[in-house]
Amino acid sequence: MAKPDNDIHEGGCLCSAVRYRITGPVDRVGHCHCRMCQRSSGAVVVTWATVLLTHFEVTKGEPATYRSSATAKRQFCPACGSSLTFWYERKPGEIDVSVGTLDHPERHPADHHNWTTSKLPWLRLDEDLPAFADFTPGP
Repeated sequence: MAKPDNDIHEGGCLCSAVRYRITGPVDRVGHCHCRMCQRSSGAVVVTWATVLLTHFEVTKGEPATYRSSATAKRQFCPACGSSLTFWYERKPGEIDVSVGTLDHPERHPADHHNWTTSKLPWLRLDEDLPAFADFTPGP
């Protein structure tokens, strides 16, 4: 369910070469524990905010694109390497934006965990959040 948040959300990479804007509500926000997110980010978990693709625009620079699987692409800054977006072709109208790259990530707490089958055993989850072994059930 979409969060009642119609602000404009802005963000960008570490070096500010790439900036973006979200002009609509942020939908689901989830901690992803899959191995591809772990390896692409160098982190044990990546938190993604799902937004409509029509509400997302790059406002500065040109992110590089990497096809991380047969059905997904990731965008990152070609200068500093910051992981910016994840686009899953089976959901062509949505894009996931790395919450850590938002100017105000504190406004977007996670509402679930997904791909917990790949969760590192020493990482403790927020037990108040739903956890899914693989994909998160979407709308």
